[in-house]
Amino acid sequence: MTPYFVEYIIKMISQETFNKEKDITTSLINTLLSIKPLANFARSRARKMIIDRANKIGVNWHKNMTTLQGRDWNDDLKQVENPHLKYPDYYLKSFHAYDNGNLGWDAAWELESAAYSVHSTIFSQEPQLSGDRTLRKKYHEVLQQEITKSLENILDSGCGTGLSTFILKEIYPEAQIVGLDLSPYFLAVANYQAQQKNYQINWHHSKAEETTLSPESFDLISSFLMFHELPQDASLNILAESYKLLKKGGYLGIMDMNPQSEVYKKMPRYVLTLLKSTEPYLDQYFSFDIEKELIKIGFSQPKIVPISPRHRVIIAQKH
Repeated sequence: MTPYFVEYIIKMISQETFNKEKDITTSLINTLLSIKPLANFARSRARKMIIDRANKIGVNWHKNMTTLQGRDWNDDLKQVENPHLKYPDYYLKSFHAYDNGNLGWDAAWELESAAYSVHSTIFSQEPQLSGDRTLRKKYHEVLQQEITKSLENILDSGCGTGLSTFILKEIYPEAQIVGLDLSPYFLAVANYQAQQKNYQINWHHSKAEETTLSPESFDLISSFLMFHELPQDASLNILAESYKLLKKGGYLGIMDMNPQSEVYKKMPRYVLTLLKSTEPYLDQYFSFDIEKELIKIGFSQPKIVPISPRHRVIIAQKH
């Protein structure tokens, strides 16, 4: 199958020349993406789109990458890695156009640049560097509006390279903050960046569904753009673990894609194909009734607040 033929098929889907129902189109997209040459082609197109947009808004992707790439990371990795951790099967898949998913240096070194690029068109048709900053600001405005009590211990679940963790530290400077992630490469970069900022943050390399952290020890567990990268069984286990880790009266805050968004409902099939090529569990996330599951676990009725045309905040309190 040549790249030209592959591109032709994807364009046919985007133009809806198959004239089928939406679920049939979705099934066809998933079938095509199971063909490795097609999946690789779609991922390369998605990656090129992200890099080009980053450069357009003034993010020097290549310079940022080579700057981080140029130092020795062995000691950083040893400081944060749990060598006995067994990775769940779902985490060993390709993510975000990286064959090794989040288990590699390239994904860690490029994460910040990618965040600026991916979020650059959230609030405007023309890409803007401020998109990522605005999205995070709106999330924390909702958290601060809904959570008025003092927060002493905070867990950033799925913290990546620390972008979300550093903002928590800035907003709650007196709190003890733990950043948790499954990728030791992400945590190594996060730890290095924290040292540059002189931020005291505890980094924890573990599964969010089996953290080994002390039960009832956190006032807030925050998760920024993690759940759309999970199969439903992992999401359920993480929600249950979060409930266990929270103090009575503590809060779970989730910021992620909004399945009810009109943007996704109207998204061209071609763009959706590129998106799915980098997000293997997107269908499971979009069909996951997180509100119902939170209540079943024992949380209060969650409050759901849309904060962008594509994103929502979910806040639930432990009774």
